[in-house]
Amino acid sequence: MFGSLVDYWYYTGDATYNDVTTQALLFQVGPDNNYMPPNQTKTEGNDDQAFWGLAALSAAELNYPNPPSDKPQWLALAQAVFNSQAIRWDNSTCGGGLRWQIYSFNNGYNYKNSISNGCFFNMAARLGKYTGNTTYLDWADRMWNWCEAVGLKSPTYQFFDGTDDTINCTQLNHIQWSYNAGVFLLGAATMWNVTGSDLWYQRTMATLNATDVFFSPTVPNVMYEVACEPNGNCNVDQRSFKAYLARWMAATTKVAPFTNDFVMAKLKASAIAAAQQCSGGADGVTCGLQWTKGPAYDGSYGVGEQMSALEVIQSNLIQQVTGPLTNSTGGTSKGNPSAGTGGDGNPAAPASTITTGDKAGAGFLTAVILIGILGGAWWMVA
Repeated sequence: MFGSLVDYWYYTGDATYNDVTTQALLFQVGPDNNYMPPNQTKTEGNDDQAFWGLAALSAAELNYPNPPSDKPQWLALAQAVFNSQAIRWDNSTCGGGLRWQIYSFNNGYNYKNSISNGCFFNMAARLGKYTGNTTYLDWADRMWNWCEAVGLKSPTYQFFDGTDDTINCTQLNHIQWSYNAGVFLLGAATMWNVTGSDLWYQRTMATLNATDVFFSPTVPNVMYEVACEPNGNCNVDQRSFKAYLARWMAATTKVAPFTNDFVMAKLKASAIAAAQQCSGGADGVTCGLQWTKGPAYDGSYGVGEQMSALEVIQSNLIQQVTGPLTNSTGGTSKGNPSAGTGGDGNPAAPASTITTGDKAGAGFLTAVILIGILGGAWWMVA
């Protein structure tokens, strides 16, 4: 969600939601400034932590206004997430990779999935580009090769959901989600941008071409979540996945310009369809999920639907903005290469009591953010 609002500022220059976005991104950093807050740590997965880190990394790349000097900085936060996850690289099963869950008492601890490992790959590539530190790029190579070896990436560049490490990752869950393709696409494109290698060019184009599965065969170039939209079974999380594919496809055009024509044809058609679907609810501008239905509102609503519509619409402004910065091209965010290297603490340790004021503040923040997303989507559609 907050990555979408960072993107909104990037595309529009409208700072209306910056204060609340910054407040949210800093509220969850936790005592070690690595997005492991006591209120979430017991149930937090590697993918959950990574999405916070990727939002902070986007803020650094896009020169989103820096936090006050006495607060953790965007680049340092992304580095802390990366470092804390690098420590979790698990050679005990499947020859490596990250588990979905961080702690063994959570369901999914025995699952090594594409989104957790893909976020790490994406973050490694982008940190390597931003900082110039090739250690990050080495990690990106290592992660890509592991995903390929274990089969999470197929020879034809499908990215499958995950695999069970209790059977040493010998079987795969072959469901394809749009955000898995997107997270690997931007990472591969960034690796091409940094290295200029033919191999990463080929990987970028093959990954991009394989995203065709997420565009309707009956409504040309319109994005849909192929694994759940046709049968109406998308859960709350899955309703936001198209937002990430749109975000990362647009970002790909900035680091790998040869993808521009392919990407923009799909984002333009999808944005038009999404805007038509934002025609429901009592306000007449609530966004539905199924863009393939055009103006026939599908009756669904929620943060995921609004986020997806906002991202795909605002992504059409990508040609009007500059690409991601680095620390040598104008990026101003301060880093800390050793952040997040302390390892994972005991999640059973007592946390400080949550006060009534904390609860009230969190409720207010959630309400304001929801209004911001809905308002942003309405503005872009209108």
